[in-house]
Amino acid sequence: MAEPLPHGAVIGILGGGQLGRMLAVAAARLGYVAHIFEPLADPPAGQVADRATCADYSDLDAVRGFAKAVDVVTFEFENIPTATLDAIELTTPVRPSRRALAISQDRLDEKQFLNALGLATAPFAAVNGAGDLDRALSEIGTPAILKTRRLGYDGKGQVRIDAAADPASAFAILGHAPAILEGLVDFSHEVSVIGARDGDGAVVCFDPGENVHRAGILHTTNVPARLSVQQSTDAVILTGRILNVLEYVGVMGVELFVTIDGLIVNEIAPRVHNSGHWTQNGCVVDQFEQHIRAIAGLPLGDGRRHANVMMTNLMGNEVEDAALLRETDAALHFYGKTEARAGRKMGHVNRITGRP
Repeated sequence: MAEPLPHGAVIGILGGGQLGRMLAVAAARLGYVAHIFEPLADPPAGQVADRATCADYSDLDAVRGFAKAVDVVTFEFENIPTATLDAIELTTPVRPSRRALAISQDRLDEKQFLNALGLATAPFAAVNGAGDLDRALSEIGTPAILKTRRLGYDGKGQVRIDAAADPASAFAILGHAPAILEGLVDFSHEVSVIGARDGDGAVVCFDPGENVHRAGILHTTNVPARLSVQQSTDAVILTGRILNVLEYVGVMGVELFVTIDGLIVNEIAPRVHNSGHWTQNGCVVDQFEQHIRAIAGLPLGDGRRHANVMMTNLMGNEVEDAALLRETDAALHFYGKTEARAGRKMGHVNRITGRP
């Protein structure tokens, strides 16, 4: 690994949402300057960053100018155009690597990568046309989930297919885009591991958190998760394996289904992750600082948990509930978004529920 970035170095962040906002705050705590690149005006991250470039990712002149003004570039979301990254890498390193980003951008590539590592996933099949879907359904059966291979998040870009459903209609809902059919997994609950790896290969993982979703969007993450010692160990080991195979630098979220036969990997996210927000009040070094440490060449922090935490996402006008401010053992994290729309993440609250 190269020498650590000195104090005052500039961390470039692609994306100006809440994850970029919290990364910018973590960068400032470590003596760095954050420069946001975001197509939309007045992004949440722009309120706390030293500088923000407002331009489309296709504006390669703006992208190149941004790259030359920073010392390292990272990102808060996966769907970054290849041309944008090509322009950046002419002058500035991007961390985590392009390989991890490319794998996570395509659900089929992701499943194939995980299976190649010997990790279990839901049964799946590629769907590029109506004939593919019929064949996939005959192999996997119903109920199943048809998902676009790219650009889906928070329950978007997917549709459930039951025995009585019309497969052609399901494919049409997705605009006949290249897709993947996934069989449903019989699981008791979902957990996720937030892991970090630095450029020298050191890996630190936070304790697994147990996730509950509503309408396809994460609602709560509770730590500790309901896992045996062996299950928790297995979850951390497989996360470390993914990080090492990818020669990853930064923080990654790995979502897992807990089944009677073991752990099944649902998906990976090559960035800081919503299910890791609990670390802000449960650990000395949270996931955002851990990510900045990794990409800046600093030693990783201690990931041990000093508190049990339940993180709850605040959606829409839930952020306006004045009772939250009167709660004891509750830490509020608002995102600075001015418009509270239904289904929009406006903030989260971390509630301390006990001690390990």
